[in-house]
Amino acid sequence: MALQKYLKTLKTLKRSHRPNLCPNPHQALTEIISQTLNSSAPKPLTTTDTASFLSCLSPTTLLHILTDPELKSSKCSRFFNFLIRNRSLISFEPDLQAYLTLICRLLRERRFSDAEKTIKWVSVGENPRYPFSVLAPTVWNCCSDPKVLTKFFNSMLKIYSDCNMFDVVSEVFEYMKNNGIEMDERTCTVHLLALRRSDHMQLALDFFYRMVESGIEVSVFSLTIVVECLYRGGEVKRGRELVEEMIGRGIKPNIITFNIMADACAKARNFGELDMVLLLMDKEGLAFNDRTYKILIDGFTSFGKVDEAKKLVFDMHDKGLKVYAYLCNLIIHGYCRLGSMDGAVFMFDEMTKRSILPNADTYWSLISGLCKAEEMGMAMAYVNDMHTKGIELDSIMFNTLIDSFCNQGMVNEAFELQVLMEKKGFIADLCTCDKLLSGLCEMNHIAKAKRLLNMMDRRGATPKILRSTA
Repeated sequence: MALQKYLKTLKTLKRSHRPNLCPNPHQALTEIISQTLNSSAPKPLTTTDTASFLSCLSPTTLLHILTDPELKSSKCSRFFNFLIRNRSLISFEPDLQAYLTLICRLLRERRFSDAEKTIKWVSVGENPRYPFSVLAPTVWNCCSDPKVLTKFFNSMLKIYSDCNMFDVVSEVFEYMKNNGIEMDERTCTVHLLALRRSDHMQLALDFFYRMVESGIEVSVFSLTIVVECLYRGGEVKRGRELVEEMIGRGIKPNIITFNIMADACAKARNFGELDMVLLLMDKEGLAFNDRTYKILIDGFTSFGKVDEAKKLVFDMHDKGLKVYAYLCNLIIHGYCRLGSMDGAVFMFDEMTKRSILPNADTYWSLISGLCKAEEMGMAMAYVNDMHTKGIELDSIMFNTLIDSFCNQGMVNEAFELQVLMEKKGFIADLCTCDKLLSGLCEMNHIAKAKRLLNMMDRRGATPKILRSTA
């Protein structure tokens, strides 16, 4: 039935049954709200349509409507939101009791999202209405259900945390603890995450200890969040000590916790502390997973501890974990950086034996290292091996090889590579071409020098030898 018809019915009721309407006016209003919002295509509420409808409202009438069991909570919420958006249509300001009555009803009926929106509006909106010190005692007058009250205060804690009102979160936490209100560990964890995002290391640590001391069954997830906060703040030793302390309290770290600790130690190059972490990990009976191995291999190779990293790769392979080529590449690159080409070649050979397929980066690391070590014969042997595997030289590898041949006076070999490079569609660097051209001229290879000179001219490049005489 259309809204106008209900408004007409309401006016008729006012004229013919005015004495009966005043004692219990909310019944007619509830019927109109219910029927209007139930319509498959309800007519939008407007100022004109609702003038007489809203004139019956008072704070008492509004409370009757919000608590009417025959009116669904979703309709109560929509109606209340309409009143808030159109305050000029009613003769009073909805008070805190109205807000809290609706919130408690929404929580009771498990409409948590709607309840949190209303809590946020009444507590931390653009124009905050009521501080927590007012909200907390008042809600007890609107609800006596312990489960609803528990959910209310946990929602308050979450909302203040989401809004970075960390000092008020502490106030809510203390209030809940002092009044015997059960705290949801997941809600507290959400707060720890907010503190981590804001880089509040000390606040996170303090709040975690309050969680532990309040008797909350703290999860390893919460512990891991705080450990990560400490490690982010450079408190490597303190993070490990916290884990040891919590183990004594029955809160056991997991592999994720230890991986965070190991990663922080490796990046900080604090290998003494890393040893302590790994000893603690072994004491707790936790085996390395693939993430642990990757962290340690990367950390060791970056600091020149290549032999230790190599042992970890072999251990990883022997335990049946997947070893990717990039882990072996780190070790080969590490040996090349140290000038230990025997170690690099040995690692490459071990890859083959263990069926770990080398990729372009593997060959690039080894060939580049061999070029720096002036082992051009071996370098070209691995270039040929690349070709048999279907891996082609790229522009960087071509330039490196040509440059290395030039440095050793092997200009014919360098020129042949430059010709091949050109056929492959690559263009040599100008400085590489300059070095090759100078070498060809010095060796009196005039025909080859002219060919290279013509190629450079087509590119619009002026050789160094001509630039210096210009």
